[in-house]
Amino acid sequence: MDFKIPKHIAIIMDGNGRWAQEKGKSRIYGHYKGAEVVEPITLKCKDLGVSYITLFAFSTENWKRPQEEIDILFKLFKEYLIQKEESIMKNSVNMRFIGRRDRIPKELSDMMSYMEQKTSHNNGITLTIAVDYGGTDDLTRAINKLIELGKTNITEKDIKGFLDTSFLPEVDLLIRTSNEKRISNFMLWDLAYSEFFFCEKYWPDFTPEDLENIIEEFSKRDRRFGAIVV
Repeated sequence: MDFKIPKHIAIIMDGNGRWAQEKGKSRIYGHYKGAEVVEPITLKCKDLGVSYITLFAFSTENWKRPQEEIDILFKLFKEYLIQKEESIMKNSVNMRFIGRRDRIPKELSDMMSYMEQKTSHNNGITLTIAVDYGGTDDLTRAINKLIELGKTNITEKDIKGFLDTSFLPEVDLLIRTSNEKRISNFMLWDLAYSEFFFCEKYWPDFTPEDLENIIEEFSKRDRRFGAIVV
């Protein structure tokens, strides 16, 4: 594959519920099927030479959903981490999480911390999952931390250093499935010069081949970052 490979890919995994409903199934079934896509996409990124992949799993706005669906989502998330622990270690995946942890179930929060610690020395690819995450919330919390420290004349470097995403490079490529054309408050700071790709498929139907085709398209784009290329 002779393409320009993005260093950091972020994905809004959209369409699980609609995919299931169109098949006469429950929204929960769609979330379970969507979870099955995470591993093959992550490993495809690793095989292609992508260094970072960040997935939007649960936003600060998702608390507006029915409580039953929220509870099952958190249960599914915890089950996924338990089931995939061996594969994550085998493939040297470094797991990180961004978002608030004070509102999610303690058992899940503890499992997330455990996976971060256990995989901290893995260097195959960094898989970051956003849970109870919102871009505006991230920025607000970062600025408040700087204020609490008495920081004045705040710089871009200061803000980045206090974001949940401080350990991540800028996003090169954002992919959103289900053909919705918006970023839904995701990684607002880090998407400043990202290339966007909106895929018509729902997330449960998204394949490693789709990912490779998108990266090929990305490779053809001329990224100038505001400059004029002579």
